[in-house]
Formats: sequence, C-alpha cells, structure tokens
Amino acid sequence: MPRLTTERLALFGTLLATFGELHPLCDHWVQGSKTAMRKRLYGEDLVHADGSPATPDSTRPTMTTSTLGRRAVACHVASYTAVQLGATVAITRAFGYRVTPSALLVGATINAGTHAAIDRGAVLLWLAKKTGKTGYIEHCKAARVDDDGKAISELTGPGSAWMELDAALHRSIGIAAAAVTTWLTTRPRRQPVTRTLLKRCALRPERAA
Repeated sequence: MPRLTTERLALFGTLLATFGELHPLCDHWVQGSKTAMRKRLYGEDLVHADGSPATPDSTRPTMTTSTLGRRAVACHVASYTAVQLGATVAITRAFGYRVTPSALLVGATINAGTHAAIDRGAVLLWLAKKTGKTGYIEHCKAARVDDDGKAISELTGPGSAWMELDAALHRSIGIAAAAVTTWLTTRPRRQPVTRTLLKRCALRPERAA
C-alpha cells in the first residue's frame, strides 16, 4: 500500500474517532442545561438575557426570543468547537503528526456551521419532513414526570427520536469534515517554479565542452 494512502487512512480514522466520540461529551457534559433549553427558541416576544419575559417598564436589556435562541446555540457551538479543536491538536501532536492549520479551520467550520443549523431545530424538522421521519419524531417522544408527579411527553429531550436523528446527522457530517481535513492536510503541494527549475538543472547532465 502506498505510504500516502496509509497516512490518509490513519489520519482520517483518527479525526473520525475524535469528532464522533467528542460529540456526546460536548452535548451532555460541556453544554449547560440553560443553553440546551434555549437554543431552539423562536419568536418575536421580548425577553431578558435570563429568558424571563420583559415588561413595558423593564430597565434591563431585552431581546427577541429568537435572538436568545441564536445566542444560546452560538454559545454551545463555541464550546463544542473549542473542545474539538483542542482535542484534535492534542491527539495528533501526541502521535507525532501535525494537521495543517488551514485544514483544521475548514474541518471545524464544517462541523460548527452545520451543528448550529441542526441544533436550532428548523433544519432538522425540514429534513425529517423531506425524508418521511416526521412520524418517527412525533411517535417516539420521551416520557417525563413533572414536579407534581404527572407524566408528560417531551419532543426533543434524551430518549426521543429527535435526539437520535440529531446525533445521527452530526456524526454523519463528521465523516465529511474528517475527509476534507484529511485531504487538505495530505494533498500534494505544488512547488514554486524556481525550485522546480533548479531541480531540473541539477539533474540535467553537463554537456562536454
């Protein structure tokens, strides 16, 4: 097997494992509960930064519910990306390999951008509708018990079809991010014209005088 092929397969496998296995950690340990509750909020109603409804005589800064949702998902994606980048650099450097910064940036952008879009909810619902998974989401909800002991259903929490579809999308996109990062890191670099000419001159046999 060519050395470049071996290098690419090894790097791809490392990145894929890192991206995929860090996803549950970032979603369930790094992400705060308030962020998880607010990141799918939509609406034009005015609220405070803590999510409480704003009143006409409120003196604290206010924002729309949609803005609060976007801020929450941005906070989650920022922490997710920081952990992912830090772990990727640490693991590859520990094994004596250096992923190029530009490749890392592109891979992180793919994961971060799609993560934000999916976690806001609208994209996931659109994909579910297009692929016939709406019934799956509506049927497989999570059962919860409230403070009064009453059983209620939850559409998006742990144990729901929503969370399963969410995780499946993130991990599938991680395959693409790992592949792109690998290709950008290992693609052949074009040598400058002057260097190429010098090499050719060095290899060319001298003519007899």
